[in-house]
Amino acid sequence: MDVRVVVLGAGSWGTTVAHLAAHNTPTTLWARRPDVAEEINAHHTNRRYLPDFTLHEALEATADLPTAVRRADVLVMGVPSSGFRETLEEVNDHLRPWVPVVSLAKGLEQGTKLRMTEVINEMIPGHPYGVLTGPNLAKEILAGHAAAAVIAMSDVTVAVRLQDLFATDLFRVYTNEDVVGSELGGALKNVIALASGMADGLGAGDNTRAAVITRGLAELTRLGVAMGGQPETFSGLAGMGDLLATCISTQSRNRHVGEQLGRGKTIEQVIEEMDQVAEGVKSAKVVLELAEEYGVDMPITAEVAGVCAGSAGAESAYRGLLKRTVASERG
Repeated sequence: MDVRVVVLGAGSWGTTVAHLAAHNTPTTLWARRPDVAEEINAHHTNRRYLPDFTLHEALEATADLPTAVRRADVLVMGVPSSGFRETLEEVNDHLRPWVPVVSLAKGLEQGTKLRMTEVINEMIPGHPYGVLTGPNLAKEILAGHAAAAVIAMSDVTVAVRLQDLFATDLFRVYTNEDVVGSELGGALKNVIALASGMADGLGAGDNTRAAVITRGLAELTRLGVAMGGQPETFSGLAGMGDLLATCISTQSRNRHVGEQLGRGKTIEQVIEEMDQVAEGVKSAKVVLELAEEYGVDMPITAEVAGVCAGSAGAESAYRGLLKRTVASERG
């Protein structure tokens, strides 16, 4: 029997995951805007988010959320963290029991500080839940470059069954039993990517960027482990892999925001110029709150949060880091 994958959210990554799944199984992509759904069905393109790329011809799209959700055997949440709970509220009345729910979002909920799988479990309890995450830049995958990801689910058997739904010859999917660590790796790395972008915007060299990435990995690992993640996860695809791609790629939204901040723009100016969400901007404050709650020292995150809040500039943030007392690298 065919398993129907339904992806909610026709941004760049949601569309790409739907495109991958369409290689293997019937797949429906829900777009909030009817014109986007019509374009995907008629032309197999999503020019707003993925210009110059052709999507799998078997991929279907719709703007009818209830009908799409009722057909789902696997539900993939490709909406940003800011709209995650609201979308689940719409989903709740239409989703059949026991349908696995997979999050693509790499952020934390404002106010509650919850991970997206925690929001899933709170809003629609009883469903297997998890994340698909890793160093995955949408345009590179659509261009045919090899990539890898991990799928971490609350039920390991379900994770194994889902592997083949998303994998292709050039997109390899590994399983990981650590849902907490896999999810946190994706959320926390965005804050470090902002710092890496700031370094580029300020004209710092590769030595500086390497130091930011390495010390940033130490920060997110400390917090991730304190919150229940496994240390090994943060040295894998969901941790170091995703961090590297997000910190160095010109396609990275979070790195782009950081770079523009480093060049002197305000956070309001940068966000106004973008048509997609950079999760790290809103996550920075939440991550800092979690660091304080768990007693974890995160100096890079603290400086980034200050810049995102408008209380400091990128240059002063880097000066602040340099003034810190030198300690053991493992401290």
